Amino acid sequence: MTALHSTILTLVTFVPLAGALLLLFAPRRDRDIRIFSLVISLLAFILSLHLPVHFQRAQTGFQYEVDKAWIPTPHIHYHMGADGISMWLVVLTTFLTPLCVLISWKSINERVKEFFILLLVLETALIGVFVSLDLFLFYFFWEATLIPMALLIGMYGHGRKVYAAVKFFLYTMIASVFMLAAILWLYAKIGSFDFVVIQTAIRNGQVENFHAAALWLFLGFFVAFAVKVPLFPLHTWLPDAHVEAPTAGSVLLAGVLLKMGTYGMLRFNLGLFPEQSRNNAPWIMVLALIGIIYGALVAMVQPNLKKLIAYSSISHLGFVVLGIFSFTQAGLDGATFVMLAHGVSTGALFMLAGILYERRHTYEIVEFGGLATPMPVYATFFLFIVLSSLGLPLLNGFVGEFLVLSGAFTSRAVYGILGATGVIWSACYLLWMYQRVFFGKVREPVNQSLPDLDIREQIALWPPAVAALVMGVAPLLWLNAIDPAVQVALAPLAQLASRVVGR
Repeated sequence: MTALHSTILTLVTFVPLAGALLLLFAPRRDRDIRIFSLVISLLAFILSLHLPVHFQRAQTGFQYEVDKAWIPTPHIHYHMGADGISMWLVVLTTFLTPLCVLISWKSINERVKEFFILLLVLETALIGVFVSLDLFLFYFFWEATLIPMALLIGMYGHGRKVYAAVKFFLYTMIASVFMLAAILWLYAKIGSFDFVVIQTAIRNGQVENFHAAALWLFLGFFVAFAVKVPLFPLHTWLPDAHVEAPTAGSVLLAGVLLKMGTYGMLRFNLGLFPEQSRNNAPWIMVLALIGIIYGALVAMVQPNLKKLIAYSSISHLGFVVLGIFSFTQAGLDGATFVMLAHGVSTGALFMLAGILYERRHTYEIVEFGGLATPMPVYATFFLFIVLSSLGLPLLNGFVGEFLVLSGAFTSRAVYGILGATGVIWSACYLLWMYQRVFFGKVREPVNQSLPDLDIREQIALWPPAVAALVMGVAPLLWLNAIDPAVQVALAPLAQLASRVVGR
């Protein structure tokens, strides 16, 4: 077991990549490629379950660590580790990928091999982001996510797919350059890319000219993460990318890729720059609140089902940023839980939208109406996921948003009050959308004969539905591991506050 402990992160990270490499040499038999991709993604998920099963919840700091010298000059290490935050994001990634394979079984009929290769490469890059503790390795995986996602959108998307892919690539790549500059400055002063070494040096005051550069370093990381979230007003790439992406691309984009930004804020902005995080929190929380309310209001007027779900992501991720910069235990616990709950619920919403697109080849809400009559099982799944997304008690959306709003209210009452309006708006746009799509008479004759969910589609939808229920009923299964990691993240901020009070 000790040997597996030290290699489990490497296995989970690179099993999908190994599968992708094997697919390169596989014959072009589409059914075999789909089955092989499903097996590899399921293997990665099973391996990732080792992390929560053997995680020491009473232990703070990183677990399952591996630290090997990689490149001697500059000093780059293959340093990986997981805490209660990154561990669950890894499991979320491996959980959603097999569902993406299943949901793409019939919808992808051209260049099938290339599609599943890109999907598996993307999975490796996403996992690598969450477990990397060397900033060079982190940046490598961060940038590695761009290529497969842009190709998935540009090659397999709809409508203006090339425009959406280029816009996504340029936005996120240009923003990442600021983070690269900050990373190189830290390396030049400290001589290491290691996150723990850099964090220790900063806290001990061993970095020359750090106070003069701290604001710019903080902003360098923050801009890269804010674009990825995306935080208002840097969000304009997201609706285009979602609407034009294939279903699997939208699921991983909303379910995991956006969490790279909020994870980065929690790990690097708070972890390396606690003083700057506290100083800049007021305007960041204002942007988060604008994102919550603006995203919800724009979602309400969308005529396109997929664009409505995309704007709902902007609103929900605003809750995460609000919780992170509340600097409270409840806020950070809630922010992490919202990341996971949003990945499950919104990933399922995009799968449900994709299933409808396969049947009607449109996302326009006006084209539907009365679908509960020909598709009762589909309508039931859709309603359950809608209720989880809007935060119904006993489902996953409620727990995280309640904790975030509690933390925001503790930080400043007006933040909690304004944030709570986002919950009301989300109920409005989601329930109104559901009413227009599923209730009333069947307006379009073609909708009367739409087939209900088949066995494959039900198999893909049951796991997120069950996860939404279990997360709502038993949130401590997740929070018991998240809590110690949050306490570690908050410790320097608490020390900073005590020093300010002492003056």
